[in-house]
Amino acid sequence: MKKLVLLVATAFVMFSCGSSDKGELIGVQDRPTVLDMQPYGMVDIPQGSFTMGSADEDVYHSYKYEPKTIQVQSFWMDETEITNNEYRQFVYWVRDSLAYRLLGEVHPETYLIEADQWGQDLETPLINWKAKINWNSKDEDEREALAQLYIKQDERFYGKSQLDAAQMIYEYSWIDYHAAAQKDFSSDQANKEYRGSQFNNRPESLAGGRKRLTTTEKINIYPDTLCWIHDFAYSYNDAATRSYFDHPRYDHYPVVGVSYVQAKAFSVWRTLQMNNYLEKSSYARYEDFRLPTEAEWEYAARGGVDGSPYPWGGPYVNNGRGCFLANYKPLRGAYDGDGGATTVVVAHYAPNDFGLYDMAGNVSEWCEDAFDESTYNFAHDLNQYNVYRAADDEDQIMKRKVVRGGSWKDSKHFIQTATRSYEYQDSGKSYIGFRCVQSYLGRVRGDNPKTSSNVYRL
Repeated sequence: MKKLVLLVATAFVMFSCGSSDKGELIGVQDRPTVLDMQPYGMVDIPQGSFTMGSADEDVYHSYKYEPKTIQVQSFWMDETEITNNEYRQFVYWVRDSLAYRLLGEVHPETYLIEADQWGQDLETPLINWKAKINWNSKDEDEREALAQLYIKQDERFYGKSQLDAAQMIYEYSWIDYHAAAQKDFSSDQANKEYRGSQFNNRPESLAGGRKRLTTTEKINIYPDTLCWIHDFAYSYNDAATRSYFDHPRYDHYPVVGVSYVQAKAFSVWRTLQMNNYLEKSSYARYEDFRLPTEAEWEYAARGGVDGSPYPWGGPYVNNGRGCFLANYKPLRGAYDGDGGATTVVVAHYAPNDFGLYDMAGNVSEWCEDAFDESTYNFAHDLNQYNVYRAADDEDQIMKRKVVRGGSWKDSKHFIQTATRSYEYQDSGKSYIGFRCVQSYLGRVRGDNPKTSSNVYRL
């Protein structure tokens, strides 16, 4: 008995000596490091409240909004719309992923590695991103593999090598947290309410764990380069169609022809790119990149000036010298009266007080919200958000998503901060682009980061 007591006492002493908390409550110490970094190309939007929907009179009597006070939490926002060259990075990543798979079929020892994730051997090998793709390889097998990504020579236009846009498919999975948050999501009523989520075309009950709350999307992410033609009947826009996305001259112009679902896919890819890097560097994961909510967009567009009809704060679209302050449709159709007939290079005009460019005009921008004329009446005044994920087979009216800011083709009413409009989630237009945001909870006015949007500090 004495030996047993001595053994227990010894174990207790050893355990006490091995602990650094000295019996106090100090929390877990081996947590990942938080990287207080301002994402490259983004600006800080501090939390605040504002009167959403207040601007000029509703000249079209659309009754799509009524003024209400909204509280918005802090977030980062892209200082410009996503450009052609930035979106091309996404397209090329998908292209390279497909190329690695094709090359892996002929040289698996070089381009693929055995999949061993969390100690489990998976059937699908992983891509060896360290291997370099030689697009001008002299290896006949590699040339034939890479040729599968391009349109056949007898089908090309102008005899140039063209990427096969139909193959640019990005696949990702996501969890519907809004459905998971329901108290009873196994009822028939819940099934009806969430028909537009990932549960569409699934007859089984929603109960059953995370797998039932997860869906996989396969999105063709190549922009609609024909949007310049089909958006405007009896208008010659063929030249823009051929060159707008591909030509280096337009690298820093806002990407267009990108639908809502493509913009969402871009945000997911951007999130994974950042978090993969941070995890390798032992940093904590970042919040997701995403599209801005309608409330976030309007709050950011106002630049901290409550009640302003335009992002620059004043009631006029010209400055004191008569120069236009945004790219829109002025002077009853003189499109180039403001300096550009269609889109112009991003950041061409002065930013608002938050440092955001082109929040009025150039291209309209996708928001996260589903469009409903009565959203302001039923949505919460804390981070207002109206979410609905329409299924492919639903009526078009259920696929409406909010677009804001107006574009190069719109009159000045549509470039006002409060003006609401919509487009269908599966449509890509020559006058709609997007920008991303990232939540940054806990920030207050005056709590500015040490980094700058022009400095990428890691």
